[in-house]
Amino acid sequence: MKRFAIFGILLGLLSGCSGNWGWYVVDPTTEGGMNNLRFMLTGAYYTILLSVTAIIASVIVGLLVALPGLSQKKSWRAVNRVYVEVVRAVPILVLILWVYYGLPTLTGITLSVFWAGVFALALSDSAFQAEIFRAGIQSISKGQYEAAKSISLNYRDTMRYVILPQAIRRILPALGNQLVYMLKMSSLVSVIGMQELTRKANELVVSEYRPLEIYTILVLEYLALILIVSAGVRWLERRMNATEV
Repeated sequence: MKRFAIFGILLGLLSGCSGNWGWYVVDPTTEGGMNNLRFMLTGAYYTILLSVTAIIASVIVGLLVALPGLSQKKSWRAVNRVYVEVVRAVPILVLILWVYYGLPTLTGITLSVFWAGVFALALSDSAFQAEIFRAGIQSISKGQYEAAKSISLNYRDTMRYVILPQAIRRILPALGNQLVYMLKMSSLVSVIGMQELTRKANELVVSEYRPLEIYTILVLEYLALILIVSAGVRWLERRMNATEV
């Protein structure tokens, strides 16, 4: 609630700023300002869709990459380590540009702006997800494995029914942080033409010549999204803790 109060105070302060600053371009009481706000908000759909799709893909890939890191075999652990270190070393903006412009030349596969953004974001985040899952799984005591073995559960069922449910409870805050990170990093996909929040704001700046006012609204849009996501993650965390035996 405190964060939402801060959000409201910021809106109040902005509404009281000098008229010479050109806040009319985003004034909801005027037709032009309302049209500009609607134009910017149309990018929220693609920001959310891009972020959610990428985070789902990165969680799946991250879990698959984390499992070899738990193996007793050095070769499998090496696969995990090489993947994580290489992917984490590449800046996400560079990865987005390489996927969109370089991948078609290398493989002949052309991706749309949306799927190029999803692929690059998911690939970059999967390395971090792999480390989160590896740490979460390793935090579960060996007694849990022994208990699962005592009732004849195989490795897959042990992970599915015993280990992962407990690990997810422990890593949920970290997963929530990665979703927030993904929402922010989705703004970088605007460089290849993705019509998300940042791209819409850039286009409006070009036509209105009011960068301060428009980018301020953009900041507030991302702030609102992230506050909602953070509140949702905390609610889910409390819900899962309440159901824990």
